[in-house]
Amino acid sequence: MNKKLIKTLFLIVFSLLNVGIIFAQKKIELKGTVYDEQKNPIPYAAVGILSKKIGTATNDDGVFNVLITSDNLNDILEVSTIGFKTFKIKIKDYIEKKMFSIVLIEDAVMLATITLEKPNMYVKKALKKLKKNTLSTKHQVNMLYRRSSVENGKTRFLVEHYLNAIDYGPSDTRYDKLGIAEARKSADYRFAFKKQPAHAVNVMLQINPLRQRIYESDYNWIREDDTSYDGEDVLVIKGVKKDQKKFKEKNWIKFYIGMDTYSIYKIDVSRYASKFSNLKAFYIYKKNYDKKLVLSYHNRQANFTTPISIQKQKLLKLNNKNVVSSYRHEAIVLGRETNKNKIDIKNTIYEKKDMGDYEIKYNAEFWKKISLPPETKFYKKSVKELESIYGVSLEDQFKAVNK
Repeated sequence: MNKKLIKTLFLIVFSLLNVGIIFAQKKIELKGTVYDEQKNPIPYAAVGILSKKIGTATNDDGVFNVLITSDNLNDILEVSTIGFKTFKIKIKDYIEKKMFSIVLIEDAVMLATITLEKPNMYVKKALKKLKKNTLSTKHQVNMLYRRSSVENGKTRFLVEHYLNAIDYGPSDTRYDKLGIAEARKSADYRFAFKKQPAHAVNVMLQINPLRQRIYESDYNWIREDDTSYDGEDVLVIKGVKKDQKKFKEKNWIKFYIGMDTYSIYKIDVSRYASKFSNLKAFYIYKKNYDKKLVLSYHNRQANFTTPISIQKQKLLKLNNKNVVSSYRHEAIVLGRETNKNKIDIKNTIYEKKDMGDYEIKYNAEFWKKISLPPETKFYKKSVKELESIYGVSLEDQFKAVNK
């Protein structure tokens, strides 16, 4: 066989192998909705392939989408959330059955007859085991962070950042490094321009009780409820600062703590900041591939009043010199990089200023190609309100405002 023919055959075989590799890596988008037995959608459920570090969460309508490849067809898709039994199915079966919906079975918990420790002891042990139970080694967090500026009940400005950050887990008080990899803004229709002194993601960390180094002895703790997570019985424990005369609905912390592992799966926070300001927030944690807990989703709304000029009062048809305002925040963790050699923080920010004031070059192609999670009610509401002001679509606002 001559050399020319051998070379030709080699190229043909090589090309066929490449085609096979490309086919094997073809992207497949899994979609579906997670319900309970009464057909109510289940928000913020963890959905993914733990063994392959692939995962997402359902939105507040229970909807999810996750990108996989054809190599994942024999892997197991897992769906888990607080209060329900973990659902598992081979991805190939999920696709072939054309399920498009998953029903989770409620996990009944009967702890009334069990002798339990005092509530404060569960909190104390959970805080002590925080570093053990969470991903607390150096890693990169990739996150979609949104903030809507609301005035007089309507969204008037929206900022979206795709963030990269170096983190050491919730036992650390801050991100070691923060970068705004990509960004986009809506048109700015605000009347009051309240600024935050640093990027809003820092506030997310600062108000997280786990990152504040709180002490269980500073709170009065009560057992409020029982539930479960991924086969583990979970206690819902509520705490209020001891310097308060009585329990106030607008000032408490609530932990969802596993009885066996003392893992903290969810946190609810309600803080009364001043006469004119209050804050409500929650944090959802899920298990990663090595069973360590990582942040999956965060949502909060801070309400306040902002003074405006007489002219602006007339435009808004207000009889008050202060306009009722709020910030709606949403953080969705899209992925992590635990290989230290692959950590790559883009557009590191050093200057502290309001997240709406950072000028990052707009990359329209990035926002078209990135696999974003299904839109939440929070996001849909903000978009609808922004578009209703002058009838301009959000996409057209992005094109006009971002350069």
